[in-house]
Amino acid sequence: MVPADCIFNVLTSRSSYNPHQMHSLTDTRKLVPVVLVLAAIALFGTPSRTAVSHEEFLRSLSAAAIERTHHSVRYVSGYVHIGYPGGDVPADTGVCTDEVIRAYRALGIDLQKEVHEDMVRNFSVYPNQRRWRVGAPDTNIDHRRVPNLMVFFQRKGESLPITTHAADYSPGDLVTWDLGGGVTHIGIVVDQRSRWSRHYMIVHNIGQGPKMEDVLFDWKITGHYRYFGP
Repeated sequence: MVPADCIFNVLTSRSSYNPHQMHSLTDTRKLVPVVLVLAAIALFGTPSRTAVSHEEFLRSLSAAAIERTHHSVRYVSGYVHIGYPGGDVPADTGVCTDEVIRAYRALGIDLQKEVHEDMVRNFSVYPNQRRWRVGAPDTNIDHRRVPNLMVFFQRKGESLPITTHAADYSPGDLVTWDLGGGVTHIGIVVDQRSRWSRHYMIVHNIGQGPKMEDVLFDWKITGHYRYFGP
């Protein structure tokens, strides 16, 4: 493979210039940027379709999360019987997990269904028996519990490093926290930066409905994930 700088030298070398050619050296030099791009593609390749589609997905998830901030939602954490698949608690109620579920539903991904199907096959790896003392999957509540989502995203998505560097958290990432006293929380990183810290902000519902806030490092981070769907 010929290095890009060698291609540049060949194209611009006066010794290779033929005055009887139709194109002048100046015209030839106009081709250099194009050739350099082609050389870079040859050297490094082009982004894969999967990589591009993943970037598009994360942008869409960020937009879906931000859209949720325009909804009025009362924080109601009670057990509710809902349909399956595609079930949801009343639109004007919900908790932190419901905002994640609704953002994914906007992209055609039903976490209720995906979590349930994995839990049916692998119930023992989820904390239901230890934490809630239940012995079988429950489509009404399983996907609405942060510890279950953490296990699911670890199994079916990407587990990313937990750091104290804001640059490690990108739009579309999912973050979970320990609020203290065994209380867990989850939110979505979005592509809007805080005016003060310049960190990407979080869309979450911690009690006042879905909000976009600069809270990435407000609590102890317990999980950092990306999930692109089944």
